[in-house]
Amino acid sequence: MKHLDEKSMLVRIRELWGAFCLLGIVMLNYPFIHIFNKPNDVTNGFPLMVLYLFVGWPISIFVIYLFSRYLVNPDAVTRSDEKKVEELE
Repeated sequence: MKHLDEKSMLVRIRELWGAFCLLGIVMLNYPFIHIFNKPNDVTNGFPLMVLYLFVGWPISIFVIYLFSRYLVNPDAVTRSDEKKVEELE
């Protein structure tokens, strides 16, 4: 697999962090909050907005955790893929 040089990797990391930031802002902005701020019978009286926040927030934290783990060891994915290819041969 072709590795990126250090400068392009830094640019890619900045772009991904920017994308995560924008996604978080969009998820907590008016249109999305308004979508989930409606009474419904799906959750048996539990407010859907609370469910959205208590499920969406941990998911966003988990995505950031996975991304930060990738930053610590970016070659882990490529090494595991190479091992799988070697096992198939």
